[in-house]
Order: sequence, then C-alpha cells, then structure tokens
Amino acid sequence: MPLTHSLVAVLVTIIWGLSFVVIKLGVGSMPPLLLCALRFFFAALPAVFFVPRPRASFGNVVAYGFFLGVAQFGLLFAAIAFGMPASLASLVMQAQVFFTILFAALFMAERPGPHQIVGGLIGFTGLVIIAVPRLSGSGAVPFLMTVAAAASWGVANIVSKRAGRVDMLGYIVWTSLVAPLPLLGLSLLLDGPDRVVSALMSMDAGTWGAVAYLAYPTTIFAFGIWAYLLSRHPAATVTPYALLVPVAGILGSSLVLGEAMRPIEALGGAVIVAGLALNVFGVRLLNRRRAA
Repeated sequence: MPLTHSLVAVLVTIIWGLSFVVIKLGVGSMPPLLLCALRFFFAALPAVFFVPRPRASFGNVVAYGFFLGVAQFGLLFAAIAFGMPASLASLVMQAQVFFTILFAALFMAERPGPHQIVGGLIGFTGLVIIAVPRLSGSGAVPFLMTVAAAASWGVANIVSKRAGRVDMLGYIVWTSLVAPLPLLGLSLLLDGPDRVVSALMSMDAGTWGAVAYLAYPTTIFAFGIWAYLLSRHPAATVTPYALLVPVAGILGSSLVLGEAMRPIEALGGAVIVAGLALNVFGVRLLNRRRAA
C-alpha cells in the first residue's frame, strides 16, 4: 500500500479513536440519545441530496440504520453517559470483530478458521478479565451496555454483508436517515420533552463542535475513506490498521479527559488486542508456516 494510503489509514483510526473522547465531552452537556440523533441527522443531511441511493433493498437499509445507529451507537453513547470510561469503551467496542465472526457462522454459514476461533476465545477472556471487577459495582450496567453495543455492531456488519457490493459512502449516508427519529423519540421518552428542548436551545460552540466531529470526520470522511482503501487494497492489508483505534482512544482519553486505566483493565485490554491481532494476522502466520 502506498505511503499516502498508509498515512490516511492511520488518520482514519485516529479520528475513530478520538471520537470516544468527543462522545464523552458531548454527553456532558446533552442527553446521550439526543446527541446521537443529531450525529446521524447531520451525517444524512444535506448529503442525501448529493450522494446516490445505494443499490440495496429498503429492508436492508432500514436494518443497517437501526442496528448501527439506534442499537450500536445509542447504547454506546448512553453507556459513556452512565460512566463508562471513553478509553475502556474504545477497547471493548473492538469485540465487534468476534461478534461478527460468531454471527457470520450462525447466520451466513461462514466457517471460521482456527486462528479466528482461538483469537475469539482470547478476546472473550480479555472481556471477562475487565468484566469481573466491574460486574460487582456500579460499572456493571454501562459495561454490559458497551458489550451489547459491540454485539449490535456485529449484527450491523452481517446486514451490510448481505447488501452485497454497494457504494459504502452512499450506504452510510442513506442508512443514517434511519436513526434520528427513533433516537429522538427515545430521548423524548426517557429524558422528557423539557430536557430535550432545553438541551437544544442551550447548545454552545463545544456541543456543536462535538456534533460536527461525530457527523462529518467520524462518519462521512472516515467511513468513506476506509471503504475506498478496502476497494483498492486487500482487506488483510487494510484491517490491521484498525488495531490503532483503541490506542488512539486510550491516549486521547488520557490527554484530554485525564482518564487512567486500572491495571486489571489494562491487562484485559492487552488480552483483547492480542486476540484481535491473532484474528487479523493469523492467516499470514499459517501461510508462512505452510510455505516453510
């Protein structure tokens, strides 16, 4: 992969990693589901007037928009608002890789390779290491919500695979239309109309900046560039860069939010990353061993 493409891939992972910090800052001044609704509203508009509709069924577009926008990010935003550290969330969300492999085996008859099975078990062990101290305290609910968000991401990945070969930028833009109304409805139901109206009327530059960052660099630019790289290079070349997302998330959370991971969380995170690395690089290792 050319150096320019490698640098762009690194930039995308930094944008995604820092988005966890931005979410943490955003939910400090706005209800989480309302912030999430605004993210997808501005990701969809005005882009839908300029980006062609993807060649996917209506049901597929709605399903992807629901599982990615309402389920995944709705749960993630709420979990962070309820106390899930941004640094830890950036790590736990990477469990989506293992959920995707599991759901692909269950619903698409895709048989995982030995390295994927072992990598998944290692990653699950990392989640258990993080979960044990958290499930006994107030951190249980936000942790479980983050795991559920990662599982929803896995479902969304399966839905997108069923869409076939589509223009991913158009797919992201048009599926973003699905999430705003359900998220707004949930926010009105859970937070109350008064709080929603008050939050909208009192939005300052920082809140608008958070919405803009989550809608444009994080959603439109990053997903669009990632899809472009995947269309130009083998997935095995591009996907390893995703391992940098939690690195950016942890560093950003430490510098901006002053978060520090507990030793047990750092250990669990390292185990998760090890499982991810085996999942990504396992095929190469097997091929090299066979070639030798």
